[in-house]
Amino acid sequence: MKITLIPERCIACGLCQTYSELFDYHDNGIVRFYDNPDQLERETPLSKDVLEAVKNCPTRALIKD
Repeated sequence: MKITLIPERCIACGLCQTYSELFDYHDNGIVRFYDNPDQLERETPLSKDVLEAVKNCPTRALIKD
């Protein structure tokens, strides 16, 4: 599945990182992928933890395509 990050929507609440290790934060608290701070799209295997992070993001800063 493809995951897209929309940093402009992120409010730095921290939920996505609590659900999945795929996500991390820049120094200002805005979401990023844990291993590539500049990447905004990624193909990743279907997993429950990533789906939960996407589902529970309050601002829809994470999108599953």
